[in-house]
Amino acid sequence: MISIIIPANNEAAHIGPCLAAVLASDGPAAAQIVVVANGCSDDTAAIARSFATEAETRGWMLNVLEQPALGKMGALNVGDGAAAFGMRAYLDADVIVDAALFGQIAQTLETDAPLYASGQLRLAPAKSAATRAYARIYSRVPFVTHGVPGAGLFAVNEAGRARWQAFPDIISDDTFVRLSFAPKERIGVSAGYDWPLVEGFSNLVRVRRRQNAGVAELARLYPGLLAHDDKPSLGPGGLLTLALSDPAGFAIYGGVALIVKLTPQQDAAWERGR
Repeated sequence: MISIIIPANNEAAHIGPCLAAVLASDGPAAAQIVVVANGCSDDTAAIARSFATEAETRGWMLNVLEQPALGKMGALNVGDGAAAFGMRAYLDADVIVDAALFGQIAQTLETDAPLYASGQLRLAPAKSAATRAYARIYSRVPFVTHGVPGAGLFAVNEAGRARWQAFPDIISDDTFVRLSFAPKERIGVSAGYDWPLVEGFSNLVRVRRRQNAGVAELARLYPGLLAHDDKPSLGPGGLLTLALSDPAGFAIYGGVALIVKLTPQQDAAWERGR
């Protein structure tokens, strides 16, 4: 039994395919989906409610909660407050999961030992040339290729959820939760999911800047968590290999990184830049 919490801010274009994929899951037998429509001015909530009959048919609960603009952490906390089960999954509304994923996660987390789990991250096909080029390099960096990154989807069992109380008011929920577990406590199941990057060079810069700010914030506020980061460094040799193997992709990836490094941090509000 698992509660799947989906924070959604103006996700009318994505919540339908997301929920259709979740409800096509092979398992578990019992689950709850909690969609937190967070400050939406579109039809996100109505589209989510249109899946009520489908959820009921398969014996799952579906709760759609309309809230004022709370930020992502506030939406996650509202979702936690409505969760019926101790096992929790936190899913971005633009992610498409494999049918086998939640069944595998639920089976993996069925233990008294605190555990974290996610699936095999796949970058969704990009539409813009800049994002396609960026993705070719990003898919080869250690964050994606090593360990269990959990970007867009992570899950914990009841003992794991006891590692923290409410989600803190910080930028990076996925990094905070992932690093709350030692590498041996983070399990990657074989099923996967599609996670989209934002489209266009300027949006890549904006989101990369926010990601970097989130890591820096964690280092400042929760320095002890960094001991759980087992991600290896590419080093100069690795960077050179990437640059030589895909000069165009590396030019975009490196350009984004350089601009982020040279420009000051802007507003770090919850944004995707689609």
